[in-house]
Amino acid sequence: MARTLVIGPSWVGDMVMAQALFKRIARLDSGGEVHVVSPGWSQSLTERMPEVTRAYVLDVPHGSFGFARRRDLGRALAPMGFDRAFVLPRSWKSALVPFFAGAGRRTGYRGEMRYGLLNDIVPRNAVPVEGGAKPRTVDEFVALADPSEPCMRPEEMPRLRRDPDSEAATAGAFAVAAADGAVTLCPGAEAGPVKQWPIKRYAALARALGEAGRPVWIIGSQRDRHDCDQIAEAAGRHARVFAGETSLVQAIDILEMSAAVVSNDSGLMHVAAALRKPVVALYGPTSEKVNPPLSDTARVLAHRPEGRTAGRGSMDAIEPDQVLDALRTLEAELGC
Repeated sequence: MARTLVIGPSWVGDMVMAQALFKRIARLDSGGEVHVVSPGWSQSLTERMPEVTRAYVLDVPHGSFGFARRRDLGRALAPMGFDRAFVLPRSWKSALVPFFAGAGRRTGYRGEMRYGLLNDIVPRNAVPVEGGAKPRTVDEFVALADPSEPCMRPEEMPRLRRDPDSEAATAGAFAVAAADGAVTLCPGAEAGPVKQWPIKRYAALARALGEAGRPVWIIGSQRDRHDCDQIAEAAGRHARVFAGETSLVQAIDILEMSAAVVSNDSGLMHVAAALRKPVVALYGPTSEKVNPPLSDTARVLAHRPEGRTAGRGSMDAIEPDQVLDALRTLEAELGC
């Protein structure tokens, strides 16, 4: 029985996509164990991934080196006797934990001169693509475990399991319950305005949903609160704003209780896709071919901006009626 250590990503969407790697590891060694090192917030996700045997918290602020923390965690894990490790981030520091843990085979892509820390370095072109395009992130993840099959299998799609107890706790905390036809809007994006569909467009969509009698739930971070309040005002009495009030666990529960989701290219979009909700995903400057929603219950609407400096207005060409039509078509196809 092999024991594998994975150094996970630091972003919500990437951590969701990393489940495809966990599934591949479990398929290649059905009796093995998958252990994951990642930030504390990610345990909300790994707890819903049945392939993960155990998760370890490594909280180091963005931009900090954290050598001592990484060394100490690695040494603490050494008695586990890991046979293999996969390092998903490409930074030098991310390879420290498996090195100090003494993992036998330490695999990762060529990054910041990690020779020595890694003893199995995978070239950047491990996932073949045409015309100089970037490979899908999820394919790069699964190719680490099996370069002979550098593409995610359909059965390796991320799938987060439900937690009814957690859902009940969240419903009680916010005095809310799964509502018929509730559409959750996710107007934020970690990268900022460049990846956001304009708030005026979200407001118009919310107004149309409210006029159709559909509950509108709006989630995001505290910094999204002002935008979310504006959207809610357009939807009137049908709207409920959760921005800045939920933990990631509670946000996952709210998405699970939703009938459908409309989201920018964001971590919450990937969570909703992994919950197999009907999702309309909105893309602008980022490519839906590199980080698409990994679900057969999702549809993408994209508008590619002209030039690298295009800002928030670049997604303005996506009309609310287009989103509404895509949502109705998707729900009809899925029998919702």
